Amino acid sequence: LERLLRGLESGRIRVLARDLTEPSPLALEVLSARPYAFLDDAPLEERRTQAVMSRRWLDPETAADIGKLDPEAIERVRTEAWPDAANADELHDALLWLTFLTAAEVARQHGWPELMAQLASERRATQLSCGDSRLWVTAEQLPLLTALHPGARQDPPVATPAAHARQLSAEAALIEVVRGRLTGSGPVTVAALAALTGLAAARIEAALAALQTEGFAMRGLFTPAASATEPEWCERRLLARIHRYTVKRLRAEIEPIEARDFLRFLFEWQRVTPSGRMEGPDAVGAILAQLEGFEAAASAWETEILPERISEYEPAWLDEQCLAGRFVWTRLASRRSDPERRAAPVRATPIVLLARRNLKLWSMLGGNAASVQLSAGGERVASYLATHGASFFDELASGSALLPSQAEEALAELVALGLVNSDSFAGLRALLVPSERRRPAMGGRRRRRIALFGMDAAGRWSRTAREAEPASIAAVAERARTEELAEHVVRTLLKRWGVVFWRLLAREADWLPPWRDLLMCCRRLEARGEIRGGRFVAGVTGEQYAAPEAIALLREARRKPHEGHYVSLSGSDPLNLVGILTPGARLPALAGNRVLYRDGVPAALLSGGEVTFLAELAAAEQWEARNRLLRRHVPASLADLA
Repeated sequence: LERLLRGLESGRIRVLARDLTEPSPLALEVLSARPYAFLDDAPLEERRTQAVMSRRWLDPETAADIGKLDPEAIERVRTEAWPDAANADELHDALLWLTFLTAAEVARQHGWPELMAQLASERRATQLSCGDSRLWVTAEQLPLLTALHPGARQDPPVATPAAHARQLSAEAALIEVVRGRLTGSGPVTVAALAALTGLAAARIEAALAALQTEGFAMRGLFTPAASATEPEWCERRLLARIHRYTVKRLRAEIEPIEARDFLRFLFEWQRVTPSGRMEGPDAVGAILAQLEGFEAAASAWETEILPERISEYEPAWLDEQCLAGRFVWTRLASRRSDPERRAAPVRATPIVLLARRNLKLWSMLGGNAASVQLSAGGERVASYLATHGASFFDELASGSALLPSQAEEALAELVALGLVNSDSFAGLRALLVPSERRRPAMGGRRRRRIALFGMDAAGRWSRTAREAEPASIAAVAERARTEELAEHVVRTLLKRWGVVFWRLLAREADWLPPWRDLLMCCRRLEARGEIRGGRFVAGVTGEQYAAPEAIALLREARRKPHEGHYVSLSGSDPLNLVGILTPGARLPALAGNRVLYRDGVPAALLSGGEVTFLAELAAAEQWEARNRLLRRHVPASLADLA
């Protein structure tokens, strides 16, 4: 840095200043830095850096598809922007803000030649002969055109009113002329403007660049027929109107579906139907990517949630994903109980499964573990991990001078508090099953059962990586509402639900950003053309946004006949939407509770060991519904967990 400053001072390093329409990649990194990169104490929303508009840095093929405008919307705005004069006064007013009209433009409009002749006879307008061009101009705007074409001949000769007489340079006059034409033209090329004015394209480009600096005009490829070598220019307000019309057309393409049909769509979207379940070890990664950030009891993941979505699920598949470093399990929810109370049982601990690359991002939302009073064994294990780093179970037991059973109890306490996790899901699985149930009486499957439920297969245990505790709650809220984090959460919710709206957040963790922050991110993504906004689910208030790939499936769900199909799910499943999308009280999100849907309508509930029917069913149908309600897809290898 000192060498750079000395080079700048001596003149050996030359500095060039450039005015750009958006930050460079290096400057964008500085503008989007964390709050601690700024020395002032101003809130984030009040900083001037927030007023700088920037686009995503994408390859040309991807950037061309984002924010693509509707050709019909472009033509509609062009029609609306062009004047529709019915008498001489209206044509005079239109000619004032357009600055000029060509003879061909006047001839194309019905009745305009007669109206223009009337204005000429009243000496309110004249026709200028500029080489091959014939331009109609009002007496008030005559100084603009005469500055551009000094030797133009007037027919008939008119005098500029004293109030409008002015001396302008050719550059300033051209800027005002181009400004007027853009207000009534919509997207237009430099070549088209040059042909209208009879001036060189280089002069038109200079005027357009000045208008772009003012923020009046914007450049881009707006119409589908626009070539990559000939950009178009459009007045900013007209471009915003084109975009609004495009968004309205996209929103009107789908009719809202009923809540029951939306639930049937979710059954297919989250693959809980018999025909939609995935198969094989690769299915685990796809399902976990969809459920990333969802909070469920530790005992429910392998007994209720994953087996419902993966046929013949094997726990070794999840262990492979964790040991390979693709996914990690942890607790993100902060413990808000009394510090004197002990940790809750591991089975009821809210656990999330996350892609390891996104762990730090999600940790910003979960916050820090609350201060609690650890037991003596928990203190020993926590201190050992803090001193020695990630360690295997036998190292923990010997290093902390605890018996294996005591070390397991200490790890269970730390896991319940969200302070530690292991490389493999087998570590959590071992804590869920009592030690006396881990070894079967028969020896045929002994080795496999020990591998599935033993602490030896857990890999290393380590402290959970969390962000340093901020100085205040306001600092946490400010960091949690960064654009990057909100966008990741929105994309994750769209991957999980297909359609997002405020009511669905009731099924998500309470540490997610508030809906108002997610809503702003959804609006940005819709403006870029990456997601769709509209009314997708009937009976739900507020704004709704959908992933583009979900639109066709929503249409299919609406057209699909009701054939009495049953879907039985646990209360801890994400699709337990009783009381959220359907009328009635909510079903507690406990692994022991269950809900039975029939064609997307809750038909029966199992809560507290009692079955409650919500729909009128015959005796035979009640018997079938009861059997389906109690039936679960728990693998035999995980029977002890259930």
